[in-house]
Amino acid sequence: MKRFAALLDRLVYTPARNGKLALLADYVRTVPDPDRGWGLAALTGELALDHAKPALIRALIADRTDPTLFALSYDYVGDLAETCALLWPGDAGEGPAPRLSEIVETLRRTSKAETPRRLAGWLDRLDATGRYGFLKLLTGGLRVGVSARLAKTALAETFAKPVEDIEELWPALSPPYASLFAWLEDRAPRPSPEAAPRFRPFMLAHALEDRSDLGGHAWQVEWKWDGVRVQYVCELGEKRLFSRTGDDISGAFPDLLEGVQIDAVIDGELLVRGADGEAAPFNDLQQRLNRKTVSTRMLAAYPAFLRAYDLLVEAGDDVRGLPLEERRARLERLMAAHAGERIDVSEVLTLSDPDALARLQAEARALGREGLMLKRRDSVYTAGRVKGLWFKWKRDPHTADAVLMYAQRGHGKRSSFYSDYTFGVWRGDELVPVGKAYFGFTDAELKRLDAWVRDHTVQRFGPVREVERRLVLEVAFDSVHPSARHKSGLAMRFPRIARIRWDKPAAEADHLESLAKLVEPRAPAAASGDADLFSR
Repeated sequence: MKRFAALLDRLVYTPARNGKLALLADYVRTVPDPDRGWGLAALTGELALDHAKPALIRALIADRTDPTLFALSYDYVGDLAETCALLWPGDAGEGPAPRLSEIVETLRRTSKAETPRRLAGWLDRLDATGRYGFLKLLTGGLRVGVSARLAKTALAETFAKPVEDIEELWPALSPPYASLFAWLEDRAPRPSPEAAPRFRPFMLAHALEDRSDLGGHAWQVEWKWDGVRVQYVCELGEKRLFSRTGDDISGAFPDLLEGVQIDAVIDGELLVRGADGEAAPFNDLQQRLNRKTVSTRMLAAYPAFLRAYDLLVEAGDDVRGLPLEERRARLERLMAAHAGERIDVSEVLTLSDPDALARLQAEARALGREGLMLKRRDSVYTAGRVKGLWFKWKRDPHTADAVLMYAQRGHGKRSSFYSDYTFGVWRGDELVPVGKAYFGFTDAELKRLDAWVRDHTVQRFGPVREVERRLVLEVAFDSVHPSARHKSGLAMRFPRIARIRWDKPAAEADHLESLAKLVEPRAPAAASGDADLFSR
C-alpha cells in the first residue's frame, strides 16, 4: 500500500505527461504481483470496493476527532481523503503496513458490518501518506491525471509492446492482470482475446486547423454526429458494444444489440431516435449513458440505434488493411442487406466546389451536427491518431457573459485553490445557474480568481463558497439543452472560461431568454450537394 500511496502522491504533483509515464513505468516495473495489478486496476477505473463509501469514512473520523475541527479542516483542505488522512490520530501503529493486495482481497470477502473495523485497523497501521492513498482507493476519487489510455501507454513503453495490442486485449482481461504481466515480461505467450468478442482500438482524427492540409488527396466527407463513438462487435456467436476507451457498455443498450443481427465489427455513432424518427439531441442520449442497466420506460422513451461509419471485420474477415473506399463499399452492401434494423449508415456528402466545404461547416449547428469529418479515401484503418489521414472540423462555439455564483476547491494540485466555478445568467432580477467550468484560464488567472473568491465570500458550505454577484465570466460552450437539475431549466454543454471580464458590471451579463433561443430544435434533414470534388 505504501508504494501505491507514494505513486498517487507523486502523480498529483507531476503535471507533465512524460513525468507521469515515468512514474507509472517505475511502479509496474518494480512492484510485485498482484499489487501492481490491483494498482493498475484502481488507476484505470476497473476496481470497485462497494462497502467503502464516503459516509463510512466520515463516520470513522467523527468518532476520533472534534466535529468542529473536522468541519474547519475540511473547509480549508477541500478533500475528504486528505482531511481524514491528516486528522487521523497518531502515527503508523504497530505491525507492518498492509499490502494493496491484502486490502483488496480482504475487503472482497468482508461483510458490510465488519468493514468499519477493518478500515480503522488499516488506517492505524499507515502513515499520513499511506492513509491518503488508502482513502482515495476506497472512495474511487483518484483524480491524479491518469487516464486508462495513459496507463496502457505506460505499459507499452515500459515493456516494449504495441499499445494497440494491449488495448485489444484489455476488455478480455480481469484484475490483477497476471497473464498480461506474464506476457509483457516475456514469461508467457500473449493472452488470447479470442474467448470473447474483442475490442479493436479506434482510429482517431486530428482537428483541422489549416485547409491546405487537404490538398493533393481525395477525401470522404461526412457529418460529425452529436452522439457517442462506439464499436459494435459480433463474434463467436456473441455481441458486445464497446465505448471509445474499450469499456463494455452492452448492458445499457440491450435494445440496440437485440435489434442488430450482423456478423461484423462496425465503428459508428451511438444515437437515440426522437418521436420523428430522426437522431435526437445529445441530451436525450445522455439519459441513457453511464447506466449498468436500463428500465423498460427508458428503452421506450429513448430507443438507441447505431449510425455506421466504418467496417473493421466482416464475417471474420479483418478488412482494416483495405483502403477506406473499399471498406465503405462493403459497409454499404452490408447495410443494404440489413435495412430496417437498429443501424443505418452515415451519409457521404457531396460538394459542388471547395468553398462548399466551408459552407457546410457553417451550417452544421443549424442542422444539429457537431461539424464535419474528412477522411482520406486511401486510408487504412490504423489505431490511434495518425496525422494527415482523418480530420474533424467542429462547429464554432457559442459565448455568453455569465456571473460567478459559487466556487469550489479543486482536487490534486488544485486542492488549495478555488478552481471550480458555477455561474449563472439573469432571469429578471435573479441570477440562476446554467453551468460549471474548471478550465480555460491560466495558472496566473487561477491565482487571481482564487484571491477574488476569498475576498468576496458571503457564505460557506463545506468546500464551496458563495460569492458576491459581481464578477463576469465570458463562457464558451458548445450548446444549450433543457435540464431538470438546474434551477434555470437550462444547462450549457462543454462550458469553459474564455475570458475573465474584470471590467464588466454584473448587471450587463446575459439573460436566460438569450440562452433559451440557443436550444437546438430537432435537426432537419440535410440536403446533398452537386458533384463531389473530393472524390477521384
